[in-house]
Amino acid sequence: MGEDSPRENDGIMMIEQFVKETLAEDVGRGDLYALVEPSVEDIKADIIAKSDGIVAGEKYINVLAKLENFEIIWGKKDGESFVKGDVIAIVKGDSHTILRCERTILNMLLHASSIATLTKKYVDIISPYGVKLLDTRKTRPRLRVFEKYATRCGGVVNHRMGLDDSLMIKDTHLKTIKDLSSYIEKARQNIPFTTKIEIEAETLNIAKQAFIAGADIVMCDNMTPQEIYEVIKYRDENYPHILLEASGNISLQTIEEYAKTGIDAISSGSLIHQANWIDLSMKIQ
Repeated sequence: MGEDSPRENDGIMMIEQFVKETLAEDVGRGDLYALVEPSVEDIKADIIAKSDGIVAGEKYINVLAKLENFEIIWGKKDGESFVKGDVIAIVKGDSHTILRCERTILNMLLHASSIATLTKKYVDIISPYGVKLLDTRKTRPRLRVFEKYATRCGGVVNHRMGLDDSLMIKDTHLKTIKDLSSYIEKARQNIPFTTKIEIEAETLNIAKQAFIAGADIVMCDNMTPQEIYEVIKYRDENYPHILLEASGNISLQTIEEYAKTGIDAISSGSLIHQANWIDLSMKIQ
């Protein structure tokens, strides 16, 4: 194997820092239990599913295992499904370490797996239509990388991570732009050559302006499926190279109707902010 790239090394360092801070938050000044009882060597604990779901968190918990010198054997990997009663993983190590890390392990696994579980429900609905599912920047503060990793485990294609990923012009931006075509022309001279420009449109008329101005992607925001059909028809007849994304209050109940329109992608913040925690527990063997 070759050396990790700078980007991969940066990613590993971010995960290590996140894991260290997450554990430190729970341990505080030290685990009081360890002051009373001597450590027991070579104990085992099962992480057991008490509900159905999709695994996410393996990547982060493996880093914790390396940092804290315990072993974890995965029965289920990131992105794999599990059912109630499955042993998702077995943790091995000394009792002080396992008990100190127990809540951190479970919290990371619960948080990420809950997001992945909901995400997979969305993916399963729209996959027959060949539509990509995207997440959004509606993430909890300081948890964006972690939560977007969780959506990937559920089958999402990540939307932009931040304002530096691509240039998105939303309705609020449009209020400040006098001439959209001139703005796009100037933007092309200032942003990296490979950077895409996406423009949010709430009506067919605004979508037409975005097409004319030279957008790479047009987001159909808060449009009905019928309105999106009209945008797609106009796009196909005039600007077939431009991608279309649907977004805005799309739920599990409505997403299939949007997928049927022939849209290229659908984005939803609810993958993260509407995910309810699944049920997992750790039991010492």
